[in-house]
Amino acid sequence: MDLSDALKNAFPEHVFETESPSESSPKFEFSVHNTPILECIYEKRKGKPTTIIKGYQGASADFKKLTSALKKKFNVGGGVHDEQIIIQGDFRADIMGFLKECGFSVKRVGG
Repeated sequence: MDLSDALKNAFPEHVFETESPSESSPKFEFSVHNTPILECIYEKRKGKPTTIIKGYQGASADFKKLTSALKKKFNVGGGVHDEQIIIQGDFRADIMGFLKECGFSVKRVGG
């Protein structure tokens, strides 16, 4: 008897989900039509690697949603400063792939 059988016996009226959550990332919706090419830049700040995304021109609510989505997707810290998204760590390739999936045009700048 494994843990799932023990739980079913302990809580017979509870409905357990038999389907495991999917591994695919959720689809995010952003306003892409007004945005020119985004720049994905790698910098070191105080000796630590950071990824900076510049060039987003859209609604500020979507800008914050995009920042939040990037931070949640890659499980990293970051924030918004001077109309730039700053992500802790070197995630240029991953971030560029994610932004392209969302419909943005992305250009790699530096290194």
